[in-house]
Amino acid sequence: MSDLNSDRYVSFCNIDCDQNADRLIEMLDHHIAAGNGSELWQQYFIGKRAEQKKMQRDNLNFVGSQTNPLYEYFEDCGDQTATDLLYQIEQECC
Repeated sequence: MSDLNSDRYVSFCNIDCDQNADRLIEMLDHHIAAGNGSELWQQYFIGKRAEQKKMQRDNLNFVGSQTNPLYEYFEDCGDQTATDLLYQIEQECC
């Protein structure tokens, strides 16, 4: 029998998904500005961030739609903190 108190959909109201997504995007933007990771990933995310702004999508939507590329980019950058936050967002919010 499943414990309803641990179900992420039941406990969703106590999680600040938007704030965590904003933090992750700050990490992404920092890495891009610093030139971290491969240039291909940098250009990919520069384009995707421009598209996000044009479409007026929030950061949580962006993270949800770019989860796998974000994992690869943060791994390329060697940023375990960002990878851990991405995993947390994926488990709790997506």
